Amino acid sequence: MTEQEKVNGTGMARLKRAIRCSYVGLTVAYRTEEAFRQELLLCLVLLPVACWLGHSNVERALLAGSLIVLLIAELLNTAVEVVVNRISAERHELSGLAKDLGSAAVFMAIVHAVVVWSLVLFA
Repeated sequence: MTEQEKVNGTGMARLKRAIRCSYVGLTVAYRTEEAFRQELLLCLVLLPVACWLGHSNVERALLAGSLIVLLIAELLNTAVEVVVNRISAERHELSGLAKDLGSAAVFMAIVHAVVVWSLVLFA
């Protein structure tokens, strides 16, 4: 057994630990990030709409997938912000750039969702 396996476990133990870590991350994001709560609410409203408006399973998958990508981008942006804040509270050009890039990723996910929904519903 490698050192990594000793730390993370194997098989079902590793899977349980991974699920627990994911649950903790989602819970913290929900409690601490207003943007995540807003986007999650948007997804909870639009996912049923996607199932109703999509004419095929491919369209439904595209509509729903664009919403999931938005949540993923927000979680990754939050992770970047947390790491940058952990490293230092001082203002630094690269810290600001890292946060701006994370924000740009969320913006691009929003643009992606708007484009997908527009193409599926109006094309």
